[in-house]
Amino acid sequence: MDGFRVKPAELLVSYVSLFTAGKINGPILDLACGDGHNGIFLAQIGLEVICCDLSEEALKSAQELAAVQGVSIKTWCVDLEKDGTNPLSEDFYGGMVVFRYLHRPLINCIKKALKKGGVLIYETYTVRQPQFGKPHNPDFLLKPEELQNWFIDWEIIYFFEGIKENPKRAIAQIVCRK
Repeated sequence: MDGFRVKPAELLVSYVSLFTAGKINGPILDLACGDGHNGIFLAQIGLEVICCDLSEEALKSAQELAAVQGVSIKTWCVDLEKDGTNPLSEDFYGGMVVFRYLHRPLINCIKKALKKGGVLIYETYTVRQPQFGKPHNPDFLLKPEELQNWFIDWEIIYFFEGIKENPKRAIAQIVCRK
């Protein structure tokens, strides 16, 4: 992956072939994308990407970085945590990536938003994370096996829950197909 100036998540790099090996039926959503590095990485390999976040400033930075990289991404400023709503179009996305973000009421929305055969790559912190640093709020930390249990009825391609190094962090990761 030399020549890429953005730093995508290691898990995404390891499983990007799931997005490139066959025809992805719909855009890939980089959910709560922050500065958009993961979405830009996907755009650099020719995929249609929508980066969404609550922060207009982060989305502007993502657009600027994408332009510097010579790629195009769509951005969508959205409050993913608005009570009583499903902000995600159902049966629309061919893939989704979620890193360092957890809002439990959104999980069923994510499940409905992916098309049949769609791929989800999800990584976030677990309840063991406070020993290493932020976040500390249990609302933003996965309980043991919680991530895996949400997608137990999907094809689970990869699952990890434990401690990763450099930096040391407590995370859960899943790569699965609807």
